[in-house]
Amino acid sequence: MSFLDEDYLLESDIASSLYDSVKDLPIVDSHSHADVPEIVDNEGWNDIWQVEGATDHYVWELMRRRGVPEREITGDAPDKKKWFALAEVFPDFVGNPTYEWVHLDLKRRFGIEKTISGDTAAEIWEETSSALSREEMKPQSLLKEMNVEAICSTDEPTSDLSYHERAADELEGIKILPTWRPDRLLKIEGDSWLSAVQELGRSTGRDTANFEGFLQALEETHDYFDRHGCLASDHGLNKALSKPVGFAEARDVFQKALRGEELGQEEIESFKAFLLYRCGKMNEESGWVTQLHIGPVRNYRRSLYGELGADAGGDVGKVNLDITENLRYFLNAFDGNLEIVLYYIDPAHLPAMATLARAFPNVSLGAPWWFNDSPYGIGEQFDRLSTIDLWANHAGMVSDSRKLLSYGSRIEMFRRTVCNSLARLVRRGQAPYGPVERVAKSVSYDRPRKLFGFDEISKGDVRGKDE
Repeated sequence: MSFLDEDYLLESDIASSLYDSVKDLPIVDSHSHADVPEIVDNEGWNDIWQVEGATDHYVWELMRRRGVPEREITGDAPDKKKWFALAEVFPDFVGNPTYEWVHLDLKRRFGIEKTISGDTAAEIWEETSSALSREEMKPQSLLKEMNVEAICSTDEPTSDLSYHERAADELEGIKILPTWRPDRLLKIEGDSWLSAVQELGRSTGRDTANFEGFLQALEETHDYFDRHGCLASDHGLNKALSKPVGFAEARDVFQKALRGEELGQEEIESFKAFLLYRCGKMNEESGWVTQLHIGPVRNYRRSLYGELGADAGGDVGKVNLDITENLRYFLNAFDGNLEIVLYYIDPAHLPAMATLARAFPNVSLGAPWWFNDSPYGIGEQFDRLSTIDLWANHAGMVSDSRKLLSYGSRIEMFRRTVCNSLARLVRRGQAPYGPVERVAKSVSYDRPRKLFGFDEISKGDVRGKDE
């Protein structure tokens, strides 16, 4: 087997056959960081750094690990210098999925077989710069070439969804839908909470200085997203919190935070639990899926956050979370009435989440996410899942990507790894080929399409703003 050849990640003829049955299925991506204006405006890019390094904190982190100065990562160095700096250290990325993703991007999108290094940096720069000037390398053409059927972006509740409206009107064959993500409004202890509350008030015209107005404003944004075809909310929780909390208790914590008074840990957790439940109720009424990304600790590296802000590569995973107890109230409150997808950042939480999914038919295990979206992490999840829950109930893969070129590469890595895991069942005599092929197709496309409702929404459903 040679690097990224046709047998990449496929260790048997059965695995290859399974992959042949799913490789051309459309992509439905329920969690991405798609740049919707970039797609709709369709202006494209000028160079390889813009498409592979400019927005990817996976790349940034690994460059830092190999001693590349920040000026040549996120600083003011020219793009060409940044690309050459990346290429020089790229051979050291071997074994990390980023090494495979970027090479897959080059091979699949540009037809470039060269491996990235200091010796090939100039050739790849020139070849890709020439290719990016062509119409078929513009965002919309690439999405069609990758067979992307639907993408969910990630959006603040106060986001102006005018570009989503344009996407609904102008793009043929691709659905680009918003995802409602109210994280800043739940994180009452965060630095940006007060500004988020004020922004919510300005956006809706509601008085968010009182709790009733705050909740009404939140509901208005939820309704606005619903009118624009939103199918899901997304919640990044460093600790899953659910418990019964009364309106008066949550209101008192809210008013105390507005006055700038210090909150106790119990008050913080009570407010978050109240608001998460409230979001669940709104989702239940709208028929949305609720996605819970559990365990990330944001902005952990303070110097990086102070210099570059959020999403710069300074986040880590949290361990020792009591997932089972912390989700007990929420899962029971919405038993059978709300589709819930659970994502973990630490694989130690995988067994508990798998048992929760097994216990509640409306709970699904989500894709191996963030530090787990590698062949190892994907394989580990599916091997564990098969002993507890059902592969056929998996929520499917997500790109979680900030760069468009990687949508296809990430999904390809997932499908190849899943097919290889499924093939072992056949090779070991644990299952016949037919049901295994059915599951491969379900996980790759059918299940996420049905779970999130992509099979029901049409362009006519994305109605746009009220006049």
